[in-house]
Amino acid sequence: MSKLFSSMAGSVYKVLVKPGDRLEPGDEVAILESMKMEIPITMESTATVKELKVGEGDFVNEGDVILVLE
Repeated sequence: MSKLFSSMAGSVYKVLVKPGDRLEPGDEVAILESMKMEIPITMESTATVKELKVGEGDFVNEGDVILVLE
């Protein structure tokens, strides 16, 4: 089991995946909003979403877990 971490602090503007989704490298999983900018969080490897750890409107810090993957 692996995890996908936030690369920066910001508010979760949109979650683009749900548990069970199969993801490929480059797929966007969420969009963070920070300082009026939208920053996509993307996959770096192939995996399946096991669990979401954030929801839209949540605030995350750099290094917080966004998704649990299998």
